[in-house]
Amino acid sequence: MAGLTLDGLRTILVACAGEDDGGNLARDILDTTFEDLGYDSLALMESAARIERDLGVTLDDEDVNDALTPRMLLSLVNGAAAEAV
Repeated sequence: MAGLTLDGLRTILVACAGEDDGGNLARDILDTTFEDLGYDSLALMESAARIERDLGVTLDDEDVNDALTPRMLLSLVNGAAAEAV
């Protein structure tokens, strides 16, 4: 199973935030907090649900809330995907 890439995460974040939300995700966002990107916990949980559905992984809600940046979320998702194999 291929892991989630930053571009894949950007696509999911934009889809879950809507057109006018989510700030500029085209820049280097790996270490920018989701809060600084304009994502609240609800938008992040919606993104996590989409990731679970699309990638077939299970993510713990608390772990998702603890993932403060895209880098941390990618690590969480890709770690869960590796364990699922």
